[in-house]
Amino acid sequence: MTDFAAARRHMVDGQVRTTDVTDLRVISAMLEVPRERFMPPVSTALAYLDLDVPVGGGRRLLRPMVLAKLIQAVELEPTDRVLDVGCATGYTAAVLARMVSRVVALEQDAGLAKAATDSLSAQPNVDVVSGALAAGWPQGAPYDVVVVEGATEVVPQALCHQLKIGGRLVCVLGSGPGSKAMLYTRSEGEAAGRPIFDASAALLPGFAKTAAFAF
Repeated sequence: MTDFAAARRHMVDGQVRTTDVTDLRVISAMLEVPRERFMPPVSTALAYLDLDVPVGGGRRLLRPMVLAKLIQAVELEPTDRVLDVGCATGYTAAVLARMVSRVVALEQDAGLAKAATDSLSAQPNVDVVSGALAAGWPQGAPYDVVVVEGATEVVPQALCHQLKIGGRLVCVLGSGPGSKAMLYTRSEGEAAGRPIFDASAALLPGFAKTAAFAF
């Protein structure tokens, strides 16, 4: 039988701490949340591997290292309200919930949304909502932070507009070699972005670049 507690510690020590993640709140949250509980039964053995783990519906959870670095980059405050876009089975929302006051976990796949709702039922500061990922959840805006759980081929302007002034959004921009994790900060005008590290992730539905018309 897999010793998941030991595997979780090994994940944090071997994948997270070794990649310049020094925020003790991130480390503590990832040590606390049992990632295997957010996996389909056939995938629990993959829970702590250094990869994007498939969870059904063509979707994957972010690699632990990528997730940890994205969360660290937004410099969460205990009073923050966070929109988690593409929450899938709810793992990231559970991690975030240990660090902030409220998480809105958005999912458009009905099966994944139900799995997230079930997994997060004991988490009082998380609301799982259903809707198109690219549209965000304007009903709950503005947010201090938006975490996009996957790759986008376009700058997610609709999500940036749901940020407070000074709010932060993180995502992986690009779906091939050369993709970058990006940090966007909203000012009075448009959100300005900067690359923060090399990263790759599965492309989220609704975030593909529109195909150019060719004659």
